[in-house]
This record gives sequence, structure tokens and C-alpha cells, in this order.
Amino acid sequence: MKIEQIYTGCLAQGAYYIESNGEAVIIDPLREVQPYIDRAAKNNAKIKYVLETHFHADFVSGHLDLSKKTGAPIVYGPNAKPNFEFHSAKDGEILKVGNATIKVLHTPGHTMESTCYLLSDETGKEVGLFSGDTLFIGDVGRPDLAQKVKADLTQEILAGHLFDSLRNKIMPLSNDIVVYPAHGAGSACGKNMSKETTDLLGHQKQVNYALRADMTKEEFIKEVTTGLVAPPAYFPLNVMMNIQGYDSIDKVLERGLHAMSPNAFETAANETGALMLDVRAAQKFAQGFVPNSINIGLEGNFAPWVGAMIPDIKQEILLICEPGTEEEVVTRLSRVGYDYVIGYLEGGFDAWKNADKEVDSIKSISAEELAAIMDTNPQANVLDVRKKSEYFSEHIVSAENAPLDFINDAMSQINKDKTYYVHCAGGYRSMIFTSILKARGFDNLIDVKGGFKAIKESGKFTVTDYVCPSTML
Repeated sequence: MKIEQIYTGCLAQGAYYIESNGEAVIIDPLREVQPYIDRAAKNNAKIKYVLETHFHADFVSGHLDLSKKTGAPIVYGPNAKPNFEFHSAKDGEILKVGNATIKVLHTPGHTMESTCYLLSDETGKEVGLFSGDTLFIGDVGRPDLAQKVKADLTQEILAGHLFDSLRNKIMPLSNDIVVYPAHGAGSACGKNMSKETTDLLGHQKQVNYALRADMTKEEFIKEVTTGLVAPPAYFPLNVMMNIQGYDSIDKVLERGLHAMSPNAFETAANETGALMLDVRAAQKFAQGFVPNSINIGLEGNFAPWVGAMIPDIKQEILLICEPGTEEEVVTRLSRVGYDYVIGYLEGGFDAWKNADKEVDSIKSISAEELAAIMDTNPQANVLDVRKKSEYFSEHIVSAENAPLDFINDAMSQINKDKTYYVHCAGGYRSMIFTSILKARGFDNLIDVKGGFKAIKESGKFTVTDYVCPSTML
């Protein structure tokens, strides 16, 4: 028997490939499904089931394309009612995969259809729990997302269901079972996940706050719902795509991989409502970019920040990227439901510049340069665009917090006539922030290279005393 975790760092998401005696299952596949098909073909295995732990909010699953291309049925647990053909598995139902078995464990709480899959090997020994968003390493799934889809579900009601699911279905299982969650640190589906992506259930019973044996349901509900921040706006939109269906990834790629000359790109930008998205590294973007384009770098948490910054998943997008990365960008956008890339600038930004088109830039300074400015002008405006918890943990004493997550609120506190020095943790988010505001007419924003890391390492700033961010949850 083979168990393979296929982890995607950009989304902090784990899909799974399980194989036994020529049969395989895929759990929570990503949008691009060919790698799973190729993986099974390499071992002469047939994909028998596509298992979904729940209707995902943070990404668009590849369940529909994978089922169509392989003939494998899509399986959900109880309460799931998607708009396509699927197998509705009963709680306790056994699915056979080669010589192994998978037991369906209905575990409502994160969502009402949330389901875990308990894998037993060829000898009948229970070896792995594929826990979806019910149980993470160090955390449990947040109980406030399903209420965005169904109004009569409150986070307290869902948290109560989650408490019962954990106590009745998961905690009684053997300590030596390996937990395989759907997400790790960096995902917005929990609030305090570990960077580890698997663990023994017995260890989680010892260290996971939500699995404390002496915890009452009331205590659990309070702890699980405390410290939740608003989820990204695209989450409920992704849920609906996963329920209702979507275009094939092949169609999305065909539409998006349309090369445009600088002239054609300029015409499309002027004559459509398309957003120009430049995915190059932050400092490359700063040095020169197509006017009114925004920067969300491919090398960071690209897809989640696209979802947070672009409210309409049907927004038409024109891409500016490094030549050769176009398919990767279109694919990664499709993972979070942004299917309407209508073309890309052939030859990238260099082609635009070489065609003598208008070019814009953003001034970017070092931490040392900022220190020198503040020495002569202690009242200089510094904007810290990290999350509130990061800011309260430690920040420049005179800095103002304007979290990128709430950029529209931040705009209202910025005076277009004043100069602001913008930083985040390392330079990725500050360029997103600055580029978006520049496209909206804010021309006096200066980026600080290296972010708070460089600021602190310089030793030239007065910063607040450190407070552990976990104390704010």
C-alpha cells in the first residue's frame, strides 16, 4: 500500500494519493488533475474514487475534471448536495481500494458535510486518518465558514457539532494512527496550525488545545471561536464553485494562454475592464511596470493574496509575467477560481519596454535609508501593512498599522498629499499594497525593502517590546 501526501505550499494544502493492489483513490485534488492521472498510470493503477472531505472554501477542487477524465465517482459524506452526480456515502460505510479499506466518518463542525476517511491496510489495521479541515496539526477547522453559505448556521452551533465529532469519532481512535490533514500553517481555514503536515493522533491528543480531555463543550466553543478574523472574501465564492461546478481546466488554460503583442495588450487593457496583474518579484516590479498594473508576486502566497485582493472571481485578467511561466500562473489562479485570464503580454515586461511604451515605477528604499530620513524627520509617516497580530506583536513605535487584508479601510486613513513609507514583514505584501494604491492615484508611497525583518536587523529603530502573537488569539 502506498500513501503519498501531495503538498502545495502556496495554498498550504495537502491532497492525497492512496494505492493498493492496482487501485487508487485521490483525496481533495487540486484543480489541475493530470499529475494524479499520470501518477496512477505510472504504477498501472486505476483511480477508483475521488474522495472529498467537504466543500472547500480556500480552493477549487479538481474533483469534476478528475472524475470526467477517469470515470471514478466523486464521493462526499452525508449532508452534501452538489449540483452534479456523486456518491453520497453513509456514516460508517466501507470503501474498498485494492486490499485496503477506507471507512467514512461523518464529522460535521467545520461544515455540516465534513467527513474524515479512516484508512486500514491489507491486514485490517487502522493506519491513517485523512481529516480534511476537521482536525489539523495543532488546531481544528474554523467553525465560521459554513455560516457564510447557510444563514441559519452560527459559528457556535457549528463549533458544538465539531466538539461532538472530535470526541465521538476521532479521539477514541488508536494513538498510533497518522493524521493527514487538508492544510498546514499559512492556511486561513484555521487560526494556529503547525508547520508540520502530519502527526500521530496520540501526540495531537497531548498537544492540540482542542483535544484536551478535560475540556467542556462550552470551553471548546469559546476557545475555537476566539480570535477568528474575517475570512477572505473569495471563500464563499469558491464553495459555490465546488458545489455548482466550473469550466474544465483545459478550457481555462486555452482561454488564458493567449499571447498578446504590446500593442494588442495595450488595446485590450484600454477597451476591456480587465485588470493588469504583474506577478514578477516585488523589486523587479518596483523598477518598472506597465502603468496601472498591480503586483502580486508569484513567489509568495500568490493564490490566497489574489483571492483577498481581487473581490470578483469573474474579473477578466491580463497577465504580465516572466516568459515561460504563463501556464503556471493561469493554473495557480484557477486553483482559487480566477478562471478569466484573457491573455498575457508576450515577451513579458521587457517586450513592453522595448516597444517604447509608457513605463511607471515605485521608489523603494532600504531600512538604513528610512532610518536616516526619520533621524531628520521623526514625524515621517510609516505604514506597517502586516496583520494586526503581527503589528501588536512588535512594531516601530511611531508606525501606523494599515493591514493589507483591509486595504480599502487603509485607503481612508491615507492623505494623498503626504509621503508614506510602507513596509510589511519581508517586502512582499508592501509591494502589493503600494501597487494597488498607486493604480488608484496614490503617488506618494515609498516601499521599504526587506520589511520589518530588515528594519529590526538594522538596529536603527525604536521598536515596541515583543509580545507572542499566539497570546492574541
